[in-house]
Amino acid sequence: MDTLKILVVDDESRMRKLVKDFLVKKNFQVLEAGDGEEAMDIFYKEKDIALVILDVMMPKMDGWEVCREIRKNSKVPIIMLTARGDERDELLGFDLGVDEYISKPFSPKILVARVEAILRRTGQDMAENILSAGGIVIDKAAHQATVDGRLMELSFKEFELLTYFLENEGIALSREKILNSVWNYDYFGDARTIDTHVKKLRSKMGEKGEYIKTVWGMGYKFEVDDK
Repeated sequence: MDTLKILVVDDESRMRKLVKDFLVKKNFQVLEAGDGEEAMDIFYKEKDIALVILDVMMPKMDGWEVCREIRKNSKVPIIMLTARGDERDELLGFDLGVDEYISKPFSPKILVARVEAILRRTGQDMAENILSAGGIVIDKAAHQATVDGRLMELSFKEFELLTYFLENEGIALSREKILNSVWNYDYFGDARTIDTHVKKLRSKMGEKGEYIKTVWGMGYKFEVDDK
């Protein structure tokens, strides 16, 4: 499998190196740009960039300008980084077609996990059709899931929810985040609908249902217990 190219755009060289080191450990090829104009030069020169990690506050062209320019020609996944936690910024990012939005400071491990999850969802991971963790195996192409080799009878949304949990293993997910990702913004009811689906999913997973941990006051996290 060819290594996937990730373009990291940030005017802080220390931040670029930090992100690059973690991505390289996961066998990604990393391209770097220190400002928006350099980013666009690299983006047009390199035709096979798999994902862009883009800082908002930069000289010459800021992240929003770069995002708009990229979206004129490409649907490449974009993760925006910002030091500001302003909800308006986040909404603007999603309006511009940003796939993920992460506020600084952040955990590089979490960032890499988000990168891998997005690449799986967009079909750029060669093994994106098979997910497995702790005896649970999901075949996305066949739309079926097994636990310890036993087929689980899951509804469409239960399957999508379990898939989302495995794609984000080890990451605490709010109910709103789960709704937005699994229900695609088309569900306007109480976010507690997640609780109902999780309860059913846990029962169908048997003893492996305990892998779906409750994060009190927030949501859930899928985490396989160490043996």
